[in-house]
Amino acid sequence: MNNENQKNKKALIIIPAYNEGATIGTLLDRLKEPDISSYADILVMNDASRDNTEEVVRSKGVKTVRHIYNLGYGSGLQLGYKYAYYHGYDYVIQMDADGQHDVSNLASIYSALTTPDEKGNYPDIILGSRFTNGFKDYPTSFVKKIAYRLFSFLIKCGTGVKITDPTTGLQGLSKRAFSHYMQYGHFDDKYPDANMLMQMLLLGFDVREIHAVMHTRTTGESMHSGLKPIIYMFRMAVSIIAVWIRITWFKEKSESLG
Repeated sequence: MNNENQKNKKALIIIPAYNEGATIGTLLDRLKEPDISSYADILVMNDASRDNTEEVVRSKGVKTVRHIYNLGYGSGLQLGYKYAYYHGYDYVIQMDADGQHDVSNLASIYSALTTPDEKGNYPDIILGSRFTNGFKDYPTSFVKKIAYRLFSFLIKCGTGVKITDPTTGLQGLSKRAFSHYMQYGHFDDKYPDANMLMQMLLLGFDVREIHAVMHTRTTGESMHSGLKPIIYMFRMAVSIIAVWIRITWFKEKSESLG
């Protein structure tokens, strides 16, 4: 792969997509407007969609990587991180293809990534949160509220850091963060979610949240519809705890041996 992006833009917007032909065209039109395209390129990770997603993306002149087989959301993201690294991007902004993530958030995320705090430190991960003001700004089901609170509780217990929206798919990553994720064994290629936040916080990455405007899904099928949220809640809770055990145990063992 080429080590430099052709237009010397700092950021790459990665959009995992599976059967999003009905929504992705409008999203891409908005992302190509000057206020965003001045600093970011776009890459769509088409996870073997069965609809016209590929045709819509190509008609917009946007780069796409198409999987022959459905590999899952996480695999698409990880391949996107590798693309960003080997093409010389400094930042990744990842967002969904279904229109839930308002593009107005991208400028705030990019600004947060590129602006140091009062100590001169730059963040590694910026989370676009729906819930900085509680659940009043974004309607969600009772089961999902329980899941979000459970994940936040586990992360707070394990790291001391309060995360209001631990499952947000709208994130900005520094090169330090996405170059870590791209390595084998450093990223959950099936269900990367709150478990990855536990991992990154325990490893010392700087994770911050900003408020984000999001919309409810109006077309297609969510990954977490029907009984899936209940199953997902238990699976993710176990994964979060497993990450904590693995990292803290390894750290304690290394310190005892050192």
